[in-house]
Amino acid sequence: MTNEKSFHVALYSRVSTKCGRQDVENQLHQLRDYCAKQGWVIVKEFVDRASGKRSDREQFLAMFESASRHEFDCLMFWSLDRFSREGVLKTLEYLQRLTAYGIAWRSFTEMYLDSLGPFRDGVLAILACIARQERIRISERTLAGLARARKAGHVGGRPKVVVNREKVIHRRRQGVSLSQIADEFGISKGSVFNIVKAASA
Repeated sequence: MTNEKSFHVALYSRVSTKCGRQDVENQLHQLRDYCAKQGWVIVKEFVDRASGKRSDREQFLAMFESASRHEFDCLMFWSLDRFSREGVLKTLEYLQRLTAYGIAWRSFTEMYLDSLGPFRDGVLAILACIARQERIRISERTLAGLARARKAGHVGGRPKVVVNREKVIHRRRQGVSLSQIADEFGISKGSVFNIVKAASA
């Protein structure tokens, strides 16, 4: 990896509101000061004023686009909850995505969250373990929800479309296209084809 002293660094900072009660400059000031002391060159600054639970943050997306083009070597953020609050699973995926792009990452307030440091593999292993437990909990909640729905008489998935096969065949014999019949009966073109094929077998 490139010597840290020659790193090109991007900063990511976020506050949760646009009303001015939070000031992103507090984060940026400390991040800039830290990079200056390391002798790192700041080439990008990405700032969002949005909830960390949203994945469609404008500057967050722009940061990943820039990372994919390797326009910087390391991403600095003030803390993990400023980077993302979408849960451990999604946050781990974001960090792994940066790593896949060849981009290092470091938290200013949580120095153990540092892909450049000696504890990188250990930290990622812990995050992966927590993410796995989160995935299991999500799966359990989904299954429990489906079980409750079945018990209440609700069946999951899309409602079945009842199709009068004879009418479908009749419309096809009239010369109507498969696409038009599919639109007319609210089914897929493939379903129309199968019905017509079965009738001619």
